[in-house]
Amino acid sequence: MRKFATAVVAAGLFFGGMGVAVADSSWHELKLSTTGAVFAGGYKWEPKQQNHGAFHVQGKLSDDNHSDGHNTYLRVKVAGYDWRNVKGVQKKTVTVDRVFFDNAALQTNYAETQLCRDRGSLRPDNCSDVRKFRR
Repeated sequence: MRKFATAVVAAGLFFGGMGVAVADSSWHELKLSTTGAVFAGGYKWEPKQQNHGAFHVQGKLSDDNHSDGHNTYLRVKVAGYDWRNVKGVQKKTVTVDRVFFDNAALQTNYAETQLCRDRGSLRPDNCSDVRKFRR
């Protein structure tokens, strides 16, 4: 009886751990907006040792105000690295499918995203609030 109970507990822990791993690598909704720009899509954390356990972003980056003459971009930052930009196109919607990771780690555990409208060099860009994610 004791061996059976131990086997049941071990199986429960094993399958419970599998459920956590599957939930960790599933897609989550990500919507960002600011004046003149919209991003609608999702993100997920890649499994450990696959693309460095990366932060994966997928969706549509849109110029929401065609008459303003400004471009859009999505900013993503992982771990202690600098911001990486994914540029949009004026008056169009661009498909984004990018993987961001920490080169020095087997798994990326921290990421930040922000959506901005590029207003040129004389005026500051207007951006959404920074969204922070932890694995």
